[in-house]
Amino acid sequence: MPTQKQWESARKRQAMYAALRSFFTSQGYWEVETPCMVAFPSMELHVEAFEVGLCSQGGGRGPQKLYLHGSPEYAMKRLLADGSGPLFQIGKVFRNEMLSSLHNPEFSMLEFYRPHTDYGAIMEDTEGALAAVERAVLRGSGFFSQLPYERLTLREVFLRETSIDLWDYIGTQGEYYNGKGLREAAKRAGVYVGNSEEFEDVFFQIFLERIEGQLGRQRPTFLLEYPACMASLARLKPGEARVAERVELYARGVELANGFSELNDAIEQRRRLEAERCKRKSLGRAAYGVDERFLQALPRMPAASGIAIGLDRVLMLLLGAKSIAEVLLFPVEEYFGWS
Repeated sequence: MPTQKQWESARKRQAMYAALRSFFTSQGYWEVETPCMVAFPSMELHVEAFEVGLCSQGGGRGPQKLYLHGSPEYAMKRLLADGSGPLFQIGKVFRNEMLSSLHNPEFSMLEFYRPHTDYGAIMEDTEGALAAVERAVLRGSGFFSQLPYERLTLREVFLRETSIDLWDYIGTQGEYYNGKGLREAAKRAGVYVGNSEEFEDVFFQIFLERIEGQLGRQRPTFLLEYPACMASLARLKPGEARVAERVELYARGVELANGFSELNDAIEQRRRLEAERCKRKSLGRAAYGVDERFLQALPRMPAASGIAIGLDRVLMLLLGAKSIAEVLLFPVEEYFGWS
């Protein structure tokens, strides 16, 4: 049976969804719904998809392998390519990761895209949407209404928190990433980074230990300009090959959103997806197939920006909850008697 706190969060969730639909409609977006079962899940290095089997129903076809999507990104970009205009979706997504205070394997996501813009415009829409949600849920303005949100580049925040200049360990054209050098710099800064000399492993160890918890303490913070190797679906920043136009939103040390100025070069996108498949294989992870319909649509897709926001985490922060289970009527953990 849901607790009183869970019942209350369900009522607040209804207000959040109503506010989001009102905001995006007023901004010229239209709401879409795409399938939860897909043949090709997003190719993210450390994200596992839930596999489902489609049973044979005659016609000589055997069982088919499908996956519960971790994001509606591929489908929504195909709609952009077909001339949809600005669009948004509120729905369930699925990621087979460990349960934690911030993660339930099935969770609610807002994802939206605006054509003919870069990620600057999508940040402004994010600010407006979250301020509208706060007014609806809390009947007033507060943390999420402090506009504009802080904007910091990764290079700036690494220098501020660790005195490490990331650019010292990345080639000017993004042609190399010096993980060994970054590891030595981390050790000098007093950060334990384990034995790996892979650039991304060292980067994330530093980020988790020294940086993430400091972000968005006074007001929400957009973190910008990730190393190009960490944004396989984003375009590179014009004139700066080391940097991808990727943005993440943090509030009180919690990651809420991830977005990009979208890559629409199909040849480059295929190269990146194949590289990601190779990395997954090397880690012993499932190497999902490449979505050919998605790649075929990319050349028709206009310049665009998009972002995905974890709505359960937003609700957690608004209501002061300590665990994502407090804002779900039926968290997965209850099925195993862990609640």
